[in-house]
Amino acid sequence: MPCAQARSNLLIMVQTAVEIARGVRAGELDPVQVTEEALARIAAADGVVGAFRRVRFAEARAEAAEVAARPDLASLPLAGVPVAVKDVTEVAGEYLGWGSEAGPREAAAADGLIATRLRAAGAVIVGLTRVPELCIFPTSDDPAGIARNPRNPAFTAGGSSGGSAAAVAAGLVPIAHGTDGLGSIRLPAGMCGIVGLKPGRDVVWEENPGWFGLSTHGPLTTTVADAALLMSVLADRPEWATTATSGPLRIATSTQVPFTRAPLSRPLRAAVEQAAELLSAGHSVTSATPAYPLRALGGLVARWLAGPAEQAVGSFDLSRLQPRTRTHVRVGRLTARLVNDRARDEWEAIAAQFFESHDVLVTPTLATLPLKARRWHRESWLANAVPSSRVASFTGPWNLAGYPALSVPVARHPVHDLAMCVQLVARPGGEPVLLGLAAELESANPWPRTV
Repeated sequence: MPCAQARSNLLIMVQTAVEIARGVRAGELDPVQVTEEALARIAAADGVVGAFRRVRFAEARAEAAEVAARPDLASLPLAGVPVAVKDVTEVAGEYLGWGSEAGPREAAAADGLIATRLRAAGAVIVGLTRVPELCIFPTSDDPAGIARNPRNPAFTAGGSSGGSAAAVAAGLVPIAHGTDGLGSIRLPAGMCGIVGLKPGRDVVWEENPGWFGLSTHGPLTTTVADAALLMSVLADRPEWATTATSGPLRIATSTQVPFTRAPLSRPLRAAVEQAAELLSAGHSVTSATPAYPLRALGGLVARWLAGPAEQAVGSFDLSRLQPRTRTHVRVGRLTARLVNDRARDEWEAIAAQFFESHDVLVTPTLATLPLKARRWHRESWLANAVPSSRVASFTGPWNLAGYPALSVPVARHPVHDLAMCVQLVARPGGEPVLLGLAAELESANPWPRTV
């Protein structure tokens, strides 16, 4: 495999974020050396993987030295852990790219919320990861490169947190930050065979969350323990850093594609069946599907169109946007008036009723196989929109509802060597439940951490 060949003479990352932080706190690992090893892996493999828009070689070395000298080193939850940050949040000294050549290039004077919390926890920000322009589509490519699936580089790493997922799945860094507006953490996690958690609404609080409240920040990792640790830092919830098994849960499984009832391929369906079998040993597992209302589909589409349009107008040079993005912005400006709370309120009421009888819903993460890796930004808006909306069918509704949802790998495609992942959904406040249940799946069904 090309990714493996690019790293054939390099020490492959074997330590998790939990292990690195523990070693640094105990004085057994040097943050500078840990960072140097991560930068070496990136230099060797990212030419194939395409995960990074910018690698902070000099800055990361300096930050690692600063971490090593901190007087509170022994208490830092992410002590010396190299982390990749999605290129959608302020990092001091870096411009905010959003996957676009049409935006401003002024460097941020200060860290935003995410970088502030990562640095306070002792993490070292090694680079900014590739995203599609304005994070609209589930493929992460731009004129400078393509974020490829490390398990099979013929396929995309997904989007819009595709660069972050690729960096983690390739073993370039143990953990990465992402954002999720319609599945942008879970989709690339599902494509690359790693763990991705979208927390519930306002868990990582922002004054103006993206896409009219759909988008939120979350972790991409190779283990559930690492996801819990990074989530605890991003949300400022230290108690979430340790996963705990819940009592017997009422688990519903569903393979019905929301809204359209489109056919689902056998490998995607089989992943849910395998997860159900694994979980039935300690939980009550039944088949049940929420009554997805068509109004919710309209609410999602309106926000997906209007959110990027609102961001682009006034902040980006519209004439320099990619053609597909210009179309999206034009349509979004026309449909902004359709954004309201009626669809969200109706769907929240239906979801709440469903979760009165169930603690967790298990579905496929993806509704189709990942898209092939190519320069999707050169294609028309329609050529991007149709496959994008199909692949994200299972993930988007839970952004509108504001419910936490997590993707975890459970199986492998019999032909393409791709991960087949399931999505776990819980009611608001259920992030620890999802992490605990995902840890059970991980323990019962170990998965290769990286390529």
